Amino acid sequence: MEAYAVIGTGGKQYRVQAGDTLKVELLEGEAGGAVTLESVLALSNGTDLKVGTPFVKGAKVVAEIVERTKGPKVVAYKKKRRKGYSRKVGHRQPLTVLRVTSIG
Repeated sequence: MEAYAVIGTGGKQYRVQAGDTLKVELLEGEAGGAVTLESVLALSNGTDLKVGTPFVKGAKVVAEIVERTKGPKVVAYKKKRRKGYSRKVGHRQPLTVLRVTSIG
C-alpha cells in the first residue's frame, strides 16, 4: 500500500497521495508556485498510520499550484406566488487546482 495523508483545507478533508490532483477552496499563491499544507490530520507510510490530535506534529504535504479556476455556477431562486416577488442570485466558487508532490 502506498503512503497517503488526510489533510484539511477550506473546511473540508481530503485523502491524498503523491501525484494526486485535487480542487480545493481558494489558496494564496500563483500558478506554478508551491504551497505547504501543515494541517495533516492523519499520515500513513503504507504500513503504519499516525492519527493527529487534531494534527500530526511535524507532518506536511507539499503541493504545486496548477491553476486557479471557478467551480460550477450555483443559482439560488426565490419566488412567492401571486405576490410579484422573485429574486435570482448566481454564484461561482473560486477554486485552486493542486498537484501533490510530496508527503512527509
